[in-house]
Amino acid sequence: MIKKTATGFVAGVVMAMTGQAATAGGHGEITVGYFLEWPMPFLAAKASGAYDEALGMKVNWVSFETGTAMSAAMASGDVQISVSQGVPPFVVATSGGQDLQVVDVAVSYAENDNCVVRSDLEIDKDSAGELAGKKVAVPLGTAAHYGFLRQMDHFGVDVASLQVVDMAPPEGAAALSQGAVDFACGWGGALARMKEYGNILLTGAEKQELGILVFDVTSAPASYIAENGDTVAKFLKVTADANAEWKANMSDEMLAVIAKESGMDPEATMNSISTFEFPTIEEQLSSAWFGGNAAPFMKGVADVFVEAGSIDSALDSYEGTVNTGPLEAASNM
Repeated sequence: MIKKTATGFVAGVVMAMTGQAATAGGHGEITVGYFLEWPMPFLAAKASGAYDEALGMKVNWVSFETGTAMSAAMASGDVQISVSQGVPPFVVATSGGQDLQVVDVAVSYAENDNCVVRSDLEIDKDSAGELAGKKVAVPLGTAAHYGFLRQMDHFGVDVASLQVVDMAPPEGAAALSQGAVDFACGWGGALARMKEYGNILLTGAEKQELGILVFDVTSAPASYIAENGDTVAKFLKVTADANAEWKANMSDEMLAVIAKESGMDPEATMNSISTFEFPTIEEQLSSAWFGGNAAPFMKGVADVFVEAGSIDSALDSYEGTVNTGPLEAASNM
């Protein structure tokens, strides 16, 4: 397995990996990347050893702070699978030539990324045309930037008529609270603060209907998937089972384990996970995701990055960066 994983990587990395393998018995081991403070059901399966049991091998877990760091670790061969890598860093890596593929939708959080219009303007989705000429805070080169452009297109608002200011979400929230901007776009805690001073134009469900997606992926090097498709499929099946268990019961016991594994308290964990959606395998293979919207969405994100100067160029299509083989195999397990 180690030799297969290392194919195409520099000799030094091969030697380093071979050394790691020797100390661990020489075979039957993978390393998976994930995020702390990002509570998801798979963490309960991580804690119970369900992955090790299903894969028939030791699964080592390493936490990262950014999706770009995950890309680098997969490029070096140190990590075989990354759970909940953001679409923007995935798109940046693949646009730059890194041979990564998406194997599932780890989490969808359309309600956790949006644009908020200042309350006193009294503008909603039926009067969104009134945004023309207004001042907006947008974190350029992010999924929020892409969502902003798609929303403005949907409402027929010419972006050229707007005064667009590049602001990270916390700065945008502060500017909105002070009345320095008319609306602002962002995610997470900053979005929650924005909502104290204004209203969203479209709900998460309404955005998804328009193909404006906000999601993280499970990703892996294409070479690893090609050689270890069955292992990846088993991994995805354990994840899907954990998601189904959470959706069905949302038990305090499972929440406590997820909280502990996330490095969070149960209340904060519930506040976060309640805004997350975990699509089933069937849903992921449908036109809503890999059967239609996902690859064009990634292309849209890439084009926004090119326009913002974040990356030099985009791929002609991102269809080749999606590999549904393991997910289809998992659906039959």
